[in-house]
Amino acid sequence: MAGKKFVTGVLFGFSVLLISAQVFAQADIIEKRQALMKSNAADAKAIKAASEAKDNATIEAKAKDIMGNAEKIPSLFPKGSTTGKTKATAAIWEKPDDFAKAAKNLGKAAGELAAAAKSGNEAEVGVKVKALGDACGSCHKAFRAEKYSE
Repeated sequence: MAGKKFVTGVLFGFSVLLISAQVFAQADIIEKRQALMKSNAADAKAIKAASEAKDNATIEAKAKDIMGNAEKIPSLFPKGSTTGKTKATAAIWEKPDDFAKAAKNLGKAAGELAAAAKSGNEAEVGVKVKALGDACGSCHKAFRAEKYSE
């Protein structure tokens, strides 16, 4: 009888550890994706300021940062990472191809902005800054809630 209780206790403890590890892993991935999105927001703000100042070097650098981050976005939303303090909507996991396409569009828009900034064509930079904002906004509209889930 005591042996059965011991085995049951060990299995219960193992189950708690397994579930705890999964919860912490979800929290970690949510923190990583939020950090990436905050980085993108800071870069977008810097691009806006640099655009007003006609600072193409900064625009190019920040656009390249966003371009690199865009490639990472889909991997930061693995299935099951829906619980916790997040604004991610279920549409991300219901329409993964659309979500990946939106991230790819962000990367493309950022790359085009970087190229325009490098060329020094101010009119083109203005068009591409708007296109980058549109890429961010369309993804947020489709896949981001206004408020945190908790």
